[in-house]
Amino acid sequence: MALRFDFNEQRVVYLERKLVKKRRFHHVPIKGQWNQMQTGLIGKTPKWWETGLQPNMKEVTSVQDLVHYLLNAGDELVIVDFYSPACGGCRALFPKICQLAKMNPHLQFLQLNYEEHKSMCHTLNVHVLPFFRFYRGAQGRLCQFSCTNATIKKFKDALAKHTTDRCSLGPARGLDEKELLSLASNKDLSFTYKPEPVRPNPNPVLAKEDIQVSKTCLNPKESAEKILVGAEG
Repeated sequence: MALRFDFNEQRVVYLERKLVKKRRFHHVPIKGQWNQMQTGLIGKTPKWWETGLQPNMKEVTSVQDLVHYLLNAGDELVIVDFYSPACGGCRALFPKICQLAKMNPHLQFLQLNYEEHKSMCHTLNVHVLPFFRFYRGAQGRLCQFSCTNATIKKFKDALAKHTTDRCSLGPARGLDEKELLSLASNKDLSFTYKPEPVRPNPNPVLAKEDIQVSKTCLNPKESAEKILVGAEG
């Protein structure tokens, strides 16, 4: 109303400046609001250990996950990659691991976050990162070693050695029984394990003395004749 009935150049200029200041105050967002706007418009930025993942790379979320993957892998080679988001060596090596996983789609790569599963890693005696373990079928664990971007040849050599086609007799072994018992006894982990009872061998190996006795018992007539001869002598 003041602009319409009380026209004054100075007052108009003053009101315009005031409106400009008010407009700036309302439209310039604070830092938190700007971050929320960016998150809503652009989306969450993927973390480095989530970038470049291949279909044969799976994240281990619990002990049950690790045991399940290893026992159901059959004769396929399984590589467990222990990493940490805060590990610079893990971050530098990760793109090459993704590339090797892409080049070997028949292999299984299990990613185990050390920061989220410290108790599990300690129980499995993993204290150096990045760290790798190779498993296959009934053979169980084949090898384990620490490797960095500078020593990637160690990983490639192990990959070339254990990727040959092999057929192992019996079901997949997975973790050692000692490791399973240690994991089950860890109060920080919700994992239970009951070892299978030892079954008697249906075909026991007889000792040499038992074989001789059994041969004697199989021929009672011959043994009786020997006894008589001995008595007459």
